[in-house]
Amino acid sequence: MSNDQPPRPDDQPRAYGFELPLLLFAGFRSIIDELHAELARRGHPDVRPAHGFALQAIGLGGATATETGRRLGISKQAAGKTIDRLTELGYVQRSGDDADRRRKLARLTPRGVEVLALSAMIFSDIRSRWAGTLGAARLSDLEAGLRTMAPGETFRLDVPGWFGA
Repeated sequence: MSNDQPPRPDDQPRAYGFELPLLLFAGFRSIIDELHAELARRGHPDVRPAHGFALQAIGLGGATATETGRRLGISKQAAGKTIDRLTELGYVQRSGDDADRRRKLARLTPRGVEVLALSAMIFSDIRSRWAGTLGAARLSDLEAGLRTMAPGETFRLDVPGWFGA
């Protein structure tokens, strides 16, 4: 009789394959929920997770709705609606492209740059708390393992389109 499973201590629950993606998503969701609660406390109550991806896709150089949609994996129309909402909230402004007058660029406003910088600081704080709970070495091992399993383009922005597919 062959047993492909390594022995496990009696105090460890049996691991099932379907749990891994759910646990990874739960960790992601926990971090994102904490980020947005803190952003709300610091003056950004209307920012949603999809907005963060869109702000990153627009970037410091600006982007058209077509470029933003391509980066996010969504349609030009959906990207345009997201840009419109970010404009209403004061995170983005639309302007002409000096190199091509036909193009309309979405550009981050100072408020948009601020929320991205603030998010980076909050993510660092959250990571520090995780290190305090798990231990720095364990967290580093977790991150290294995830980098091994998710090689290549780790920081993809097309999550909104991927989830919406």
